[in-house]
Amino acid sequence: LRVKKMTLKDMHLPMAVTPAEMDVVREKMKAAGIELSSCGVVYMRNEEQVHKGFAYAKLAGIRMMVGVPDPPFLALAEQKVKELDIALAIHNHGPDNNSYPSPESAYTLIQKMDKRVGLCIDVGHTQRLGLDPAVQCEKYFDRLLDVHMKDVSGSDKAGQTVECGAGVIDIPKLLRTLAKLGYKGTLHFEHEKDAKDPFPGL
Repeated sequence: LRVKKMTLKDMHLPMAVTPAEMDVVREKMKAAGIELSSCGVVYMRNEEQVHKGFAYAKLAGIRMMVGVPDPPFLALAEQKVKELDIALAIHNHGPDNNSYPSPESAYTLIQKMDKRVGLCIDVGHTQRLGLDPAVQCEKYFDRLLDVHMKDVSGSDKAGQTVECGAGVIDIPKLLRTLAKLGYKGTLHFEHEKDAKDPFPGL
């Protein structure tokens, strides 16, 4: 698939990983020619989880975390961003999440924060809210750090992940928009449909 960058999730490598275990993972990825570009989605529902999440990212040696800090802990998360120089891309979760359903819901809370606190726009969850992901990426481009790529079967809560091009998202429009805007961030595939065998779908 010529994938060159990867997001590490705790289901792949637990948050309680030791430095030695992390070294082994980094060496395996380096040997495969894959850059560990971010981790997440990291959920931060209390102060301890904020500290643990950023410690995990620091141990992995990465520069960006895709995360969901509960709003009361955003200020602490921003403090850790400044302290460790690890960017935080807040992931929207559509109609299934009360804190950050849409890109706007996160943007309104972070727009005056450090520029390294930004957005990871999940195009599938955005479409499931009935919003055009291309329009959302352009509207909040000044904070766009990451994009989770997928397609979904419908523009409502019942929409499920499908192969890109097989759903309702206008994928060409999205890619043309990002190219027009000069987007330099990452496009990470998040293909939940075939967890045991994602290769054909990707």
